[in-house]
Amino acid sequence: MTTAEVVICGAGISGISTAYHLAVRHGVKRVVLIDERPPLTLTSDKSTEAYRNWWPDAAMVQLLNRSIDWLERWARESGNRFLLNRRGYVYVTADPARVEPMRVAAEQVSQWGAGELRIHSDRARHYAPIESHGFDERLAGADLLLDRALIRERFPYLNPNVVAALHARRCGWFSGQQLGLYLLEQARAAGVQLIADRVTRVDVPGQRVATIQLASGASIDTRCFVNAAGPYLKQVSQLLGVDLPVINELHLKIALKDTRGIVPRDAPLLIWTDPQELPWTAEERSDLAASAETRWLLERLPDGVHLRPEGGGDSNIVLMLWAYHVEPREVIVPPPLDEFYPEVVVRGLAAMIPGLRAYFSKASMALYDGGYYTKTPENRPLAGPLPVEGAYVCGAAAGYGLMAAGALGELTAAHITHAALPDIAAQFTLARYADPAYQRLRLEPGGSGQL
Repeated sequence: MTTAEVVICGAGISGISTAYHLAVRHGVKRVVLIDERPPLTLTSDKSTEAYRNWWPDAAMVQLLNRSIDWLERWARESGNRFLLNRRGYVYVTADPARVEPMRVAAEQVSQWGAGELRIHSDRARHYAPIESHGFDERLAGADLLLDRALIRERFPYLNPNVVAALHARRCGWFSGQQLGLYLLEQARAAGVQLIADRVTRVDVPGQRVATIQLASGASIDTRCFVNAAGPYLKQVSQLLGVDLPVINELHLKIALKDTRGIVPRDAPLLIWTDPQELPWTAEERSDLAASAETRWLLERLPDGVHLRPEGGGDSNIVLMLWAYHVEPREVIVPPPLDEFYPEVVVRGLAAMIPGLRAYFSKASMALYDGGYYTKTPENRPLAGPLPVEGAYVCGAAAGYGLMAAGALGELTAAHITHAALPDIAAQFTLARYADPAYQRLRLEPGGSGQL
C-alpha cells in the first residue's frame, strides 16, 4: 500500500499540465500520474498542435488568452524547445453574403478580449507580414482583408474568387510532444511519479476519495483524485459514481506529401468557411450515386476544411483535416479509419487552394490517423471539483486540448490547493449545469460557446 497527496488518472497533456502546476507551482508533494500507455500517446499526439485565442465565446477567449500566456512563458523558459510560432489562422470565404457576418462576428470576438480588429478595405493600411518562426507578441488581434487585390498579393495560391480573409494573429502552432515532455520533465524533477498501470476502482466511502485500485493489484491511499483520462473521461468518472455529460467524436487527419509545392512552407493555418459540394466528374458522380454507402459524397458538406504546413523548410508535408462526420462514437483504439476520407479532404481543400486538384485520385499520404474529441454539450471544457469530496476533473477540451492545457491544468490545481480562482473558473466546472443563469446563457443566440 502506498500513499499520495494527489493521484491523476491520465498522462495526456491535461494530466501532465495538472501535475506540473501542482508540483512545480504549488509545491504539492507525492503527486502520482497513472497511465497504462506511454505519456501523450492516446490523443495528445493526434492533434494538429495548433492554438488560437479567436473563439465565438467570451469565456473561451479569456481561458485561451491565459493558456497562451503559459505557452509563451514556457517557450521563453525552454529556449522555445517546442517551436512555438505565431503565423495565425486565416479564415477565408468566396461568398459575398458571408462577409458582413464575418465582420460582425470578428468585432464581437475582438471586444471579448482577442485583440484589435483592423479592417483593410484597400492596400493603404499596413498589414503586418507573417512571421514564419517565433511568437512576436506584437502580432495580436486580427486583420480582416476585404481588398481582393491585397488578398491575391499576400495569398496568391488561394481561390481567386475569395472575397474576404480574416487573419487572427495570436494563433499558430507548436510541437505538442515537445511541450508535453518539457512539462513532464519539470514535474518529475519536482517529485511527480509516473506509474504505468490502469485505474480499475476508486473507493469512496462516505462520498470521499480514499483508495485507488490498479489493474496490477496495487493500491494507493489518497484524498485527492483527478480524472484526466481524455476519451475515457466518462468511464473513469463512473468509477466515482459520477456521470459526466460528455460524448466522443472521432476526428481524422491526413499528412499529404505536397510534392508539387502547392502550399507554401511559410503559409498560416488556412480554413475554408463555406459549405460546399465536392467536385466530381460526371462518371464519378454516376458511380457514387449507384451505392447507398457512397451517395452521401454527393451531398452538401459543411464548412471548416483546413490545413497547415508541417515541418521545416526541407519538408513537403501538409496536415489536412475536415470534420464532416461528427456523430458520437464508442472509443476504439486504434480508431477505425474512413477509406474515403483522404480523397474527400483533398477535394474539399481544392475549393480554397485550386492547385490541390493536381492530387485528385493520386495523393500520396505520409500519415493517416485520428483521435477522439471528448466534448460537453456546448463544448466548453471541464476543470474543477466533482460531486465526490476530493475528486476533480480536467478534460473535455474537444479539439483544443494542447492549446488549453496550460490554463486548464492551472485551474484544476487551483481548485485542489484552494488557491485564488479567476472570475471565469465557475464557467468550466461541472456545477455550471445546475446554474439557471448558465442554462439561460446557453439558450441565447450565439451564447452557447459551441465550437
